[in-house]
This record gives sequence, structure tokens and C-alpha cells, in this order.
Amino acid sequence: MHPLLEVANLRAWYGASQVLHGVDLRIGAGEVVALAGRNGSGRSTFAKALMSMVAADGTRRFAGTDLAPLRTFEVARAGLGYVAEQRDIFPTLSVDDNLRLGMTKRREATRFTLADAHTLFPILRERRAARAGVLSGGEQQMLALARALLGNPALLIVDEPAEGLSAPMAARVGACLRTLRERGVAVLLIEQRLALAPQLADRIAVMGHGRIVFDGTPAQLAQREDVARDWLGVG
Repeated sequence: MHPLLEVANLRAWYGASQVLHGVDLRIGAGEVVALAGRNGSGRSTFAKALMSMVAADGTRRFAGTDLAPLRTFEVARAGLGYVAEQRDIFPTLSVDDNLRLGMTKRREATRFTLADAHTLFPILRERRAARAGVLSGGEQQMLALARALLGNPALLIVDEPAEGLSAPMAARVGACLRTLRERGVAVLLIEQRLALAPQLADRIAVMGHGRIVFDGTPAQLAQREDVARDWLGVG
């Protein structure tokens, strides 16, 4: 069976500076894969390369579609959702207006609706008329997640979803990601500190110097003290 996402020898640049040096990664339908690594290892650049937001070459196939020639909005229409670390909400618009901006117009895409977003995140229903800019950091993260889901992605890329959140709020975000897995959405979870990955991920890939240096289960990673020491900064 072909993977949902297949990446091979992916290289990416910011101007003349090369950041990715031949990344290989596969993600199956409904699979949760965590991408870990130190700051500067290339994790966020990998996400942006998938979304055609940086200059890149190499194989990028998603559900049989070649992503390389597509523009960012076309990648999203193909079924990839992306929640950036900065969340990128529209602060002067209401919560519901932010959500409506994420809604797909494809008739066949019916997995997530505005009602589903309100059910997954009750606080968004309660604050639907509030300006998004007055939400707390955790509430803004939930809004960004819900907006991405309304595009009905088959794969959701989430960059540092728990960063800067309180422990209870991070737990709520983790519960949402578990719900997505149960509903068949594949997730690429980008984390430096692996706050959510051990409980959520089927696999953990570790990136260093723009390459994948480890790819295995959380249990396998726990047995690799060398990987933790050399590439994650922990002993």
C-alpha cells in the first residue's frame, strides 16, 4: 500500500542558504508522526517545504499527487492542513469569521463542519463573536487548529502546538489531536521537547542538520540514548 505522504531527497533553501539536505519521510493514512529535533535542525522548514512556502526540490507526493509544482493554496486544496507555530489568526476578525475563512467549498468534503469545531472546542462556541485577538494563547491555538480542520485535511501539520501553553491547556490540545487520530486524520506533529508526542505518536522521526537521523516508535527512541544525547539535547 502506498503511503499517504511520501518525501524523498527533499532539499530546501532560504535564498542561498540550504537548510534541508535530503530528507526522506513517509506517513501513512491516519498515522501520527512526530518530527523532533533541536532548534535550527530544519523541522519548520520541512513543513514549509511541504506547503510550497520555501524553495525546494525532491520528491513530495501526497495521495498520489505531485506537490512540487503546486502553489500553497493548491497544496491545501489537495488535502494538507498547516498550523504554523505563530498560529497566524486574524486578530481583528471574530472567532467564527476566522473559522469560516478555513472552510472548504468542495462538496465532497464533509468530514468537519463549523458545528464539529464548536463541539471539539467548546470555548470557541462560547466566544464565537469575540475578536480573535483577545483570546488567550491556548484559545488562539485551538482556533488555529479548528480553522485548519475546516479545510478537511487528510494530513494536518501542526508546528509546536503546546509551546507556551499551560499544562492544562496543552492537555486540551493533546486531547484534540487524539480525537483527530480517532477520526482518521493523519498528523505530522512538530515538537522540540516532545511534550505531546510520546502519548500520541505512532512514530517519532528525529531531524538533525537538515536530515532524518532516526525514525522509529517512541519505545525504540527511548532505548536510543545516543539519539537523545546527540540530536535532542537530553541525556
